[in-house]
Amino acid sequence: MTIKAKPSEPMAEATAAAASGFEQTVTAIKDGMAKAGAGFEKTQEQVKEGVEKVMKTAEELMAFNQGNFEAVVKSGKIWSAGVQDLTQQVVASAQASFDETLATYRALAAVKSLREAVDLQTNLARTAVEKTLSEAGRITDASVKLTEQTFAPITARFALAMEKFAKTA
Repeated sequence: MTIKAKPSEPMAEATAAAASGFEQTVTAIKDGMAKAGAGFEKTQEQVKEGVEKVMKTAEELMAFNQGNFEAVVKSGKIWSAGVQDLTQQVVASAQASFDETLATYRALAAVKSLREAVDLQTNLARTAVEKTLSEAGRITDASVKLTEQTFAPITARFALAMEKFAKTA
């Protein structure tokens, strides 16, 4: 009978070893799944943060580009109004010059001497040259000022871009 007792002990040991191995395997699988789940959650959180950063950057870029568009529109409005004003000034100057020339020719029709006619023409020529030089200077100054005003919104956007992107770089 001693023979029968010995074979059941190794069986019990083998069964216990198999059960222990099975429990270790189940525990290892559970640990692996928990680690995989935690890794997946961490990856998902990183992806979410990345997407949020990309969306925020895209929104900032869109807002910045909207500001650029608005600056160009504002610049165009300034230029258009300025050119209209300059045109009106040139037309007014030309009208005044025409009126003065017409008045001189009317006066020439009533002259009584050649000297009086020469004096009228000389005075008209001198006045025309003086006014042309004066108007050219005034129009040039107004044109330079208009150019500065026209480019001011764009220059401001450029400065903002340099400031904003210098921080990023």
